[in-house]
Amino acid sequence: MAEMTYRRLGRSGLKVSTLSYGSWVTFGGQQGLDAVTESMAAARDAGCNFFDNAEVYAGGESETLMGQALAELGWARETYVISTKFFWGIVDDVNMTWTLNRKYLMQAIDRSLERLGLDFVDLVYCHRPDPDTPIDETVYAMHDMISQGKALYWGTSEWSADEIRAAWEIAERHHLHKPVMEQPEYNMLNRTKVEKEYARLYDDIGLGTTIWSPLAGGLLTGKYLDGIPEGSRASLRNHGYLQDRMAEDAAVATIRRVVDVAGELDCTPAQLALAWCAANPNVSTVITGASRASQVVENMEAIEIVDALTPELMARLNGDD
Repeated sequence: MAEMTYRRLGRSGLKVSTLSYGSWVTFGGQQGLDAVTESMAAARDAGCNFFDNAEVYAGGESETLMGQALAELGWARETYVISTKFFWGIVDDVNMTWTLNRKYLMQAIDRSLERLGLDFVDLVYCHRPDPDTPIDETVYAMHDMISQGKALYWGTSEWSADEIRAAWEIAERHHLHKPVMEQPEYNMLNRTKVEKEYARLYDDIGLGTTIWSPLAGGLLTGKYLDGIPEGSRASLRNHGYLQDRMAEDAAVATIRRVVDVAGELDCTPAQLALAWCAANPNVSTVITGASRASQVVENMEAIEIVDALTPELMARLNGDD
């Protein structure tokens, strides 16, 4: 098996594994503590050093499970990177949900650290933009979070390029800690933000990206081409959008190309879709998800496919041939 590679998170000095492991959907939903611990250990054995989480995942249970797994695994703190994200909130109060105000952010980080059992997180994200809170209030709060040692780097998730640049310029003007990374959805079916909207930010401010949903919710595995299997993600509540995408001719054509090329490369469609994301030099890390350790192992083997993606194969996958 090829060794894991590591990339700088944008212009920062932090290096993250090209393939990382996230807890969305599975932790506290499809996985209990034993499965979480086993999956994290499998990712770590493959060279993964970045584990992604968020306050809202499973209403805080995802952070609790990751914290318990970390305690059980006993890894040295300096050897792994942990993230969390804030916006939606899990406390039903007018100042604690759907916000990036200072009160919420400063209290949310403390509760997340308690659940994770950590003194600090490495990365903290503003999980969505908040049009009701001045960006400068959010930037100052994130700066203070880092200055207090509760997080090391901060960034955004699903913000527009204009919002990211505005936050960066406020931080630059007032000598505050700047946003370092963005966490956008990126896959063969959703390319605009990463490839076009953010294009100038990579050079202008050194933006890093920790992309999510590289398999488009499982669509790019090809498993939905013949219908929605019972127990699959597309059959879960709140994931009906996956069924809608399968009704789109262009999406189905892309998925069929992935399946065909994967057969030629003797890899799975999932591995090929992950490698395709990693082939973009502006992607710092590809966040993978899995409901069992064997899936984690299979996903991490995608690192072997990246170098096999010639310009000709990329053109075929992109429908440019």
